[in-house]
Amino acid sequence: MGKEVEFKNRDRFIQLGIAIATIRKIRGMNQQELADEAGISRTHLSKIEATGTASRFTLDVFFNIADALEVDPAELIRASMVPDSVMKMKKE
Repeated sequence: MGKEVEFKNRDRFIQLGIAIATIRKIRGMNQQELADEAGISRTHLSKIEATGTASRFTLDVFFNIADALEVDPAELIRASMVPDSVMKMKKE
């Protein structure tokens, strides 16, 4: 891929990676099993799931991961998003 994630999308990629890792663990899968099911390398999956780093990946990879996790792609996106209302809440 080469090109870095745009700053404005960085948190979205990180949150998506966290959601993928969480659902993978709930499904009782290790990284190698999910990577095999999704048709990607374990190293690539590890970069996607890495907390604190944003790793670009294609929609093909996204859809393959969603299928391997048996999750609707839209639900996977929703699972990764912290609602704006939560992000804008001020501590009192």
